[in-house]
Amino acid sequence: MLPMTQERGELDSLVRKRIRALRVAQGLSLEELATRSHLSQSSLSRIENGQRRLALDQLVTLARALDTTLDQLVETATDDVITSPTVDSTYGRMRWTLKADPGMSVVRQRLTDPPPDNPARMRAHPGREWLVVLSGTAILMLGQRRFRIETNQAAEFPTMMPHAIGTEGGPCEILGLFDHNARRGHQRDDGDGSDAQGPPE
Repeated sequence: MLPMTQERGELDSLVRKRIRALRVAQGLSLEELATRSHLSQSSLSRIENGQRRLALDQLVTLARALDTTLDQLVETATDDVITSPTVDSTYGRMRWTLKADPGMSVVRQRLTDPPPDNPARMRAHPGREWLVVLSGTAILMLGQRRFRIETNQAAEFPTMMPHAIGTEGGPCEILGLFDHNARRGHQRDDGDGSDAQGPPE
């Protein structure tokens, strides 16, 4: 059983709310979740309502039945919630690393130049990128195609396609999400002296 200290009591309440929220979000009735988790409907109801103590074996079973993990079911917020960006003034970008997946990064960048005319200056590397235009208009060159991305529109593409991004009609700001391979690909490009205008690392 989970010891009922004040801290554990708060966690206990949080876990019960999560169980119910996940059940409702998945459109499961008490009866359906009880069947999945091999519990009686009355036991499950008492677990959700705080009338029955939580046992570890029940939490494992319920997590599995709700298509989640025990760690996610009992996860609590830490003091390490706020992240400050690293600033790269050379490329006009700010970058945040995702704590849950250090291989991923989020980048905000101000673009001032149009995309390159020369296809040889387009980048290609393993990975996948997603970006949204925060202000202005961006032009994405992807292979032989040219995409105009307006404010609040987003684009997602595999980075094995030769690509570059720039502005149209004035500066624009973009926010990008990059997987590990895409991030590494742009770091290599930035380090080799290339002046291609491309999505941020």
